Amino acid sequence: MMASMTRNLLLAVVTLLALAAGALAADVTGTWVAQVPGRDGNMMETTFVLKQAGESLTGSMENQFGQREISDGKVSGDDLTFNVYIEFNGNKMTLAFTGKAAGSEIKFKRERKGGDAGPSNAEFVAKKK
Repeated sequence: MMASMTRNLLLAVVTLLALAAGALAADVTGTWVAQVPGRDGNMMETTFVLKQAGESLTGSMENQFGQREISDGKVSGDDLTFNVYIEFNGNKMTLAFTGKAAGSEIKFKRERKGGDAGPSNAEFVAKKK
């Protein structure tokens, strides 16, 4: 009888901890706006529309050059990653984003891979709209 009660109590504690961990994970669904450094150093307003379903992340990125879908999106706790693939005048590049969500902000790092200008990195903060 005592072993059964101990097992049930342990199961209840584990279940509550799992639910609490899920409640603490960020939900990044929504519209986020950022001033992102461009190639020439000028800031460019960029809007991210993100939709999270569990650990899956989809959505789009829009700036003065148009709207592009995000790919390979993942969320793990407060961390998120996704790519944006761009082809412009036969020039292919990948923008690889990593971010950390905290309340109404996401701190992003972006790495540009490929393209004529070569790789470059940028850091910026997106705020929930």
